[in-house]
Amino acid sequence: MIRVAAVGDIHMGPDSAGMLRPAYETLPECADVLLLAGDLTRHGTPEEARVVAEELTGLPVPVVAVLGNHDHHDEKPEEVTAILRDAGIRVLEGESTVLDIDGTRVGVAGTKGFGGGFAGRCGSEFGEPLMKEFVRYTRRCADGLHAGLEALAGEGCEVRIALTHFSPVPDTLAGEPPEIYPFLGSYLLAEAVDTAGADLAVHGHAHAGTEHGVTGGGVRVRNVAQPVIRRAFNVYHLHPAGGAEQAAG
Repeated sequence: MIRVAAVGDIHMGPDSAGMLRPAYETLPECADVLLLAGDLTRHGTPEEARVVAEELTGLPVPVVAVLGNHDHHDEKPEEVTAILRDAGIRVLEGESTVLDIDGTRVGVAGTKGFGGGFAGRCGSEFGEPLMKEFVRYTRRCADGLHAGLEALAGEGCEVRIALTHFSPVPDTLAGEPPEIYPFLGSYLLAEAVDTAGADLAVHGHAHAGTEHGVTGGGVRVRNVAQPVIRRAFNVYHLHPAGGAEQAAG
């Protein structure tokens, strides 16, 4: 059994330094890996990224992350990523990573993702160039996620996890105003998960959403935005044979 701790939308800044570290130091007691589902900072500044890095440096479990929209706000995502990677955090964007956890190969594929909406109420690559680019950007993110998950299958991973910031399904957005669903996720991410295959999909972003969802192909989806889970992280148990169930976290 693999124990996966996950949280998103921690939105750290200088005044929150040290707040989460005590909880993170308990991770070895309950989890084998920590996944961060984006919006690690408030405005995406290097100063805020250094606060996050300090919070996570030297943890006794591997940490895998994607960036969120807040982490892009200062238009320095490459610098934010570099700061986090220097702290030992595996930051993914259209990439994947493999962890060896007690002899089990656990793969994580990640992308920030983007919006566009869901089947029947979604944007399309039609009309003005800006609208086409909006949807094409989401498609590029989804394609990167798909490629990452397929690469993990090729590497013999017994457990595969899709990590995003934006949601792949509308289920976990319940509680948010329907009018903003197109800005909270895209069905293209779910298509990538279902066609490539995964045991669990984890995302954040939807602060007023709900935790539990599922893709059309039956992959469990969990919204781990901190305002939703209301704790430092949740822990999910994954079995190499497939399936996930929530545990205390």
